Amino acid sequence: MKEKVQEVLEKLRVYLQADGGDIELVDITEDNVVQVRLKGACHGCPGAAMTLKMGVERALKEAVPEVKGVEAV
Repeated sequence: MKEKVQEVLEKLRVYLQADGGDIELVDITEDNVVQVRLKGACHGCPGAAMTLKMGVERALKEAVPEVKGVEAV
């Protein structure tokens, strides 16, 4: 599962980097919550929460149905 999550994040990373940000996989919890770290312009951005829920979480759940959610750490 970790490999699938990493593949999805790699595809999304291009879009985040275009805006001066980045994303890093930190961990996947036992209850399948993906923990990520937003970096660069994404760290502290007012739209970061929307990016996580509407972008990253949605894409991960579509590609990896086992994912229950995404949270920034």
